[in-house]
Amino acid sequence: MYAETVPIIDPERIETILGNAGEPAPARVREILAKAGEMRGISCEDAAVLSAVRDPELSSELFETARRVKEKIYGKRLVIFAPLYISNLCGNECLYCAFRASNPEVVRRALTQEEIARETEILVDQGHKRILLVAGESYPREGFDYVLKSIATVYGVKSGRGNVRRVNVNIAPLTSEEFSRLKKAGIGTYQLFQETYHPETYRRMHVGGKKRDYGWRITAVDRAMEAGIDDVGIGVLFGLNSWRWEVQALLQHIRHLEERYGVGPHTISVPRLEPATGSDIASHPPYPVDDDDFRRIVAILRLTVPYTGIIMSTRETPKMRRETFALGVSQISAGSRTDPGGYAETGEREEVAQFSLGDHRPLDEVIRDVAGMGYVPSFCTGCYRLGRTGKDFMDLARPGDIRMHCDPNAASTFLEYLEDYAGPETRKVGLECMKGFLGGMSPAARERTEAMLRKVEAGERDVYC
Repeated sequence: MYAETVPIIDPERIETILGNAGEPAPARVREILAKAGEMRGISCEDAAVLSAVRDPELSSELFETARRVKEKIYGKRLVIFAPLYISNLCGNECLYCAFRASNPEVVRRALTQEEIARETEILVDQGHKRILLVAGESYPREGFDYVLKSIATVYGVKSGRGNVRRVNVNIAPLTSEEFSRLKKAGIGTYQLFQETYHPETYRRMHVGGKKRDYGWRITAVDRAMEAGIDDVGIGVLFGLNSWRWEVQALLQHIRHLEERYGVGPHTISVPRLEPATGSDIASHPPYPVDDDDFRRIVAILRLTVPYTGIIMSTRETPKMRRETFALGVSQISAGSRTDPGGYAETGEREEVAQFSLGDHRPLDEVIRDVAGMGYVPSFCTGCYRLGRTGKDFMDLARPGDIRMHCDPNAASTFLEYLEDYAGPETRKVGLECMKGFLGGMSPAARERTEAMLRKVEAGERDVYC
């Protein structure tokens, strides 16, 4: 339906915009950066100009502007989550993915509900509160019900003082009726990547299975939003096609959602191709993205859609993750495994995993590192449960009012972690970080936060506003 009636991506316009960007004059770049600093976003044309910047001085100014915008909007919060892979069964033939149906090097596995409960318990005992449930694009005999049962299983696990408070999902595109059922299951964000928006590249990379249908995939987010799932996440797998082209297409997709539904995606993910068992393309990307351009991607997205979350996964090294926190990243996974059963069965198992990781550190080490940099790790799920999602969230975010909720909630969930799960050194570093965080708040916000922290110190859990 939508593929026929809604031109979500216009390849010709992308080529025109990129061609017109040329070699940008310094005055033009600085004009765009001044506009971006006002935190109202910039146009696709402006983003194309910034993507063409190669002058070291102008690049530094780009990164500095992104830092200021990130700091102003998000402060020192950094949301933490973990992926939970429940299955690597797949009916697709994506040439870059270890899970593709014909790959003989991958051992297939779909976790039982008992195994899912055990994986969840391990994550809860580490301190996690937000889970991204991930499955290959095929399910065991029970079909889509397997996903719904798995969500219920995750929510049903209680261990000590902890539990998973919000399940987000990254699964295959669904029908409208299935999206309605997913909404009723109580998920937070529905996440789906187009991988590449370039039609010809998409055709070459997807040679079998339902994922070959470009239109069915790109319109999935429309179906999700029409079913009432107003927090959606989109993304590109950088390395399959020119990153400058893909960023333009990503922005066109965002504008389509804004025009049709009044709000764009809640999050954008920016994974780069990483080696995957049985995939030569994953090990040798057709369009490799170097570290400097990767930082540029994050900075440009932060300036173009300043109030949209940017997710950085453990595909990237600790060094790269640290560098991109300041440039725009607002959410990270930590202590991740990309293989079904990977939390219970320690050690990265390439014969089961989707791709190689760049950051193998356990959650506590990541938390200590993040807090040592002055960032407050947030496990908050308050907005999901109070209905501050979709357009309602953005209506609070744009004028800056959301920080009156996000900062106190980040602090309370971080203190929960420090009291219930942190090692001695992490607790020491975390409490010092919290002092700095509280010191940077307005008097009203600090008073509200300290009242919540006193409840946590008294033994109350799940304190949010």
